[in-house]
Amino acid sequence: QVQLVESGGGLVQAGGSLRLSCAASGRTFSIYSMGWFRQAPGKEREFVAAISRLANTYYDDSVKGRFTISRDNAKNTVYLQMNSLKPEDTAVYYCAARNTGTVSKAMRDYDYWGQGTQVTVSS
Repeated sequence: QVQLVESGGGLVQAGGSLRLSCAASGRTFSIYSMGWFRQAPGKEREFVAAISRLANTYYDDSVKGRFTISRDNAKNTVYLQMNSLKPEDTAVYYCAARNTGTVSKAMRDYDYWGQGTQVTVSS
């Protein structure tokens, strides 16, 4: 079992930056691939970024070049650095863990989920 707790969300102006963190506890963090998803009001949850056990990364086109996913296995933490934020990035951001080392952008492939952290970008 893995528990995930997100932090770092908040209110920021367009063009600003935020860094989200996801702290994992439970089983060995380093064996999991990790992902970030987001859900805007009235919309379905969507893929944002993922990082494999070996730190290979994968991004949705909407955030490529603006967001960076990284992990620190010693701290059991995955990060999402978000730069050049836009109002359309406003959503609840969820961290997820996949019980395998390879990345995936499909929600169904993830085994554990955090409770989410709100990100609001004002225009």
